[in-house]
Amino acid sequence: MKIEDLTAFVAVIRLQSTRLAADELGLTQPAITRRVQNFEESLGIPLLNRQTKPLKPTLMGNRVYQQCRHILREVDALSDLVAADSPPSGLLRLAVPQSLSEGSLLPALKSLSAQFPDIQPRLSSGWGEELLLRIQRQELEAAVVLFPASKQFPEGVENQPLGAVDLVVVGPKTTGTLPQRLEDCYQRGWILNPEGCGFRAALQRALTEQGLPLLINLEAFGTTLQLSLISEGRGLGLMPKPLVERHPLRDELEIYALKDFAPRSQLWLVYPNVPASQVPAIDAFAAAVAEGLDLGIAAQTGLNSKF
Repeated sequence: MKIEDLTAFVAVIRLQSTRLAADELGLTQPAITRRVQNFEESLGIPLLNRQTKPLKPTLMGNRVYQQCRHILREVDALSDLVAADSPPSGLLRLAVPQSLSEGSLLPALKSLSAQFPDIQPRLSSGWGEELLLRIQRQELEAAVVLFPASKQFPEGVENQPLGAVDLVVVGPKTTGTLPQRLEDCYQRGWILNPEGCGFRAALQRALTEQGLPLLINLEAFGTTLQLSLISEGRGLGLMPKPLVERHPLRDELEIYALKDFAPRSQLWLVYPNVPASQVPAIDAFAAAVAEGLDLGIAAQTGLNSKF
C-alpha cells in the first residue's frame, strides 16, 4: 500500500472525476486509474461503483475514503513538522476576486517573487462563491475574497478577516448637484460586472427593496474599463472606494455619498489546512492584496495573530 495510491483514490472521490484528479496531481488519467486499482488490489475489495457517473464510492469505499483522509492529514502534519523551518517553496495556488484582479494580481506576484524566489505562484481570479468551492476542493492553497462581515463560511474553510472595505457609487465629474439617494440616480443606468458579482447582487437587493429596477447599460470586467466608461457619462458604477481614489481617472469621477445606500464589505483570507512552511508566503500574498485597499497594516497584524 503506497501513499501515492491513497492520494489518487482520495482525489478521485473528492473530485468525482479521474480527469480532474489527474489535473490536480499532475498525472495522466491512466496513471490515476492504475493507482486506484493498485489500492483496491492491496485491500482486496472494490472501492468504486464504476457503473455511476460521476464516480461514487461503494459503502466500504466511503468508509475507506474517510480513513484515508485522516491518514493523509497525519502524513501532511508529519511533513509540516519536518519542513516548518524551511523557506516556502514549490507550487502555491492563490486567487483573488474578479473585481480586484486588475489591481491585485501583479503586485501580489511581484511581492511573492521578491520575498520567496523558490515559490512558484499560480494566481487566478473568480467570483467569491466559486473561490470558496475551489478552497473546499483543495484546488487552492489560499484566496482573498470579499464578503459581508456576517458571512458564514463552509465547514473546512478557515477564514481570517483582513479589514472592512467601503463600496461607493461612482459617476462622471459634474458641476451640478450630486444625487443623495438611489431614486435620484438609478435611471442613469449602471456599468457593472456580469452576473455572479457580489457588488451587483448588493445593488440589486437595495433597488428591489425600494421597488426600483436595475438598469444595466453595460456589463464589463476590469476597473479601468468600467471607470473609463463612467467618466464618459455612459452610466454609474459600484466598486471599492480605494480603487476609485487611487485610480488615474479619479479627477474625472464623482463619488456619490448616498444616504440610503452605503454598502460595506469585508476582505477575508480563506484557506484549507495549509502546510506551516507555506504560511509566510500566504501572509505576504494577503498583505499585498490588502495594501491595495489601504488595509496593509491591519492585514499583517491579523494574519500574524491567526497563524
